[in-house]
Amino acid sequence: MPTLQRLRPGTRFRLAEMPEITGVLVNASDWRAVVRLDRRERDVEFDDEPRQFRSRGTHVTSWAPATVVEPVGFEPHYQDEENDMAKAKTAKTKGTKKAKDGKLTCIDAAAKVLGEKKAPMNTKEMIAAMAAKNYWSSPNGQTPAATLYSAILREIKTKGKEARFKKSDRGQFVANG
Repeated sequence: MPTLQRLRPGTRFRLAEMPEITGVLVNASDWRAVVRLDRRERDVEFDDEPRQFRSRGTHVTSWAPATVVEPVGFEPHYQDEENDMAKAKTAKTKGTKKAKDGKLTCIDAAAKVLGEKKAPMNTKEMIAAMAAKNYWSSPNGQTPAATLYSAILREIKTKGKEARFKKSDRGQFVANG
């Protein structure tokens, strides 16, 4: 009998050692096999009379690819259905976010403060200067300086030489240009 590793995705199978367990192979590799198991039928008593009850739900789980199974059919709509968050793509926005009511965002206010001062500043100094000049104030965040620091580093990494910030020293930033 074949193993899960040898089957095509979408193949309906029955477990060789326990034929009451059935399912569909979603995807298989050398390391794991993702399978969608069918819920088993079971007898349930309704008003003292037993009836066959079949659950409609399924259960997705990982098995060893060397599991021995007996193929019993094929369901092509299961072919590319693995729930893998690594393959999911998120929509990327272009440009910067606009704050509500025409106010500056934290990172935009930091760029404005650095452009006016023209000297290296750390993020705590930037947060204090933004609040003093009424450009931006933290909405009761616990660590606005850490959030600003990561946002500046992310902009430097993604935009490269076109970023509004440049790192001058450890924890210090200056306006770029």
